[in-house]
Amino acid sequence: MVDSETEASETEKRAPGSHGVRCLKSLGAAEIHGLCEVLIDCVEGGASVSFLWPMTQSKAQQFWSGVGESMARGERLVFVAEDPDGRIVGTVQVVWAQPENQPHRADVAKMLVHRRARRAGVGAALLSAAERGALAHGRTLLVLDTVTGSDGYRLYARNGWQRCGEIPDYALWPDGTPCATTVYFKSLRP
Repeated sequence: MVDSETEASETEKRAPGSHGVRCLKSLGAAEIHGLCEVLIDCVEGGASVSFLWPMTQSKAQQFWSGVGESMARGERLVFVAEDPDGRIVGTVQVVWAQPENQPHRADVAKMLVHRRARRAGVGAALLSAAERGALAHGRTLLVLDTVTGSDGYRLYARNGWQRCGEIPDYALWPDGTPCATTVYFKSLRP
């Protein structure tokens, strides 16, 4: 259960000219539009995030509609980073573990930052919000995977995530060639 103090902390205060991060309560048309833009940009930029070229608006809308349905069932949190004009420039999800023997665990998924907003602290702000959101919902162990050697790979290491190991040929780049994935975890226990 989230109290009002914790809920308020999920929305970051934004300094003038900076990016803000907030936890979405649902996905409306405006949010889906912005999230589609980010996903399409990431895939077109070569990110291995579950999709192959060509990345279409239809594929992106279908994906985000499914995420919205999952949110409505209480299966995940979705955070967005917005630029000073209110445009979505990044996102990350916290997906609750499904097995009943893992109520303390969640997966961090779909960390996406639009190319125009990279190297501005957006990824670190999203990651921090995801960690706080997970902890506020009683999740004390987080797990994720990322392309080995990617920007995300370095981001997680800098933010205290522990590397478990690498799996060769785990996924495909958008052009269909294989890439290795590194698995990380982070304990949020004090």
